[in-house]
Amino acid sequence: MVINPKTYAPFESAEEYILGWTDQIWEEYGLGRLHEHYADDMVVHGAYGPIRGMETVLRGSLVKKSAFPNRIGTAEDVICEWRGDDAFISHHRVFHSGPQEGQWVYGAPSGRNSESRNIAICLVRDGLVVEEWVVRDEYRVVTTLGLDPEEIARTVAFTDEEEGLFGTPAPEDVLVRGESGPRPETHAKEAAFIREFIDDVWGRRHLERVPEFTQRDLFLETTRSRIRTRPKNYQIELSQMLAPFPDATVEVRDIAVNTAPEQGTRIGVLWRLTGTYDGAPVYGPVTHSPIEILGASQFLLRNGRIIREWRVFDEIAVMAQVAKARGDEPRLG
Repeated sequence: MVINPKTYAPFESAEEYILGWTDQIWEEYGLGRLHEHYADDMVVHGAYGPIRGMETVLRGSLVKKSAFPNRIGTAEDVICEWRGDDAFISHHRVFHSGPQEGQWVYGAPSGRNSESRNIAICLVRDGLVVEEWVVRDEYRVVTTLGLDPEEIARTVAFTDEEEGLFGTPAPEDVLVRGESGPRPETHAKEAAFIREFIDDVWGRRHLERVPEFTQRDLFLETTRSRIRTRPKNYQIELSQMLAPFPDATVEVRDIAVNTAPEQGTRIGVLWRLTGTYDGAPVYGPVTHSPIEILGASQFLLRNGRIIREWRVFDEIAVMAQVAKARGDEPRLG
């Protein structure tokens, strides 16, 4: 396939496009350059609902930069896959760290160091981001700032849109076409492998199959900076993630696979969990109310099996939904 260089202009590759624009906007205070980076009518799908339009993104970015002027975002990996000859999807895993030095939606400057892992998934067409899915470990942000997650969850609002966080039905066959469009024929085996893992192990609860898909020294990093090692502890962590919503359905919404000599084969997955909060009371007394989670995972394969997973979803957004079901009065931050 011949790729139109306009797809990642003005950079030399798709990976450089993602890393270069991130630095220009956030490290160099180039917030006004968002006009050159985002399409005017772009949509960002986040854990609390969609954000529409580049101008809305610009306003929110300005507020965040003022609160965390010295926050550093370190790129852990960028997984890119082509979507035709004029577009690509990128799964950008970033670790953020830096002090809160300005007023933020959660309160006055604390001076405390905030840290968290984010995964930003961008669909880029002809040099512009046209759609984005952003997943943050906001629970870690809140606790590293010394704040009470329950209190914060009561102050944020979850979307009221009937379409939910995605606004579209789940793809019929994510191996052929996901949220970001038609997939290439490359890496079909790896994409099918990871879909089977999530569909059967996560979705159908065949946790006994975890060792079939993973290496002995499996390493999982998940929300709240929790680390779990080996298949047994992966099974325990997964059961604990699902236990608050025992009827949960997990949809794989998009897959991207990339192999590089220095990094190996990595797979980025965008997923959605829906269920009822009527199981383990992890987020306070059960409310028997619906829950929707936008999540992302990145997997590293070794000899065709999973050796590492980085999993990100926003537990503050989950708690906000529970607070809303309890009747707590939310306010927009």
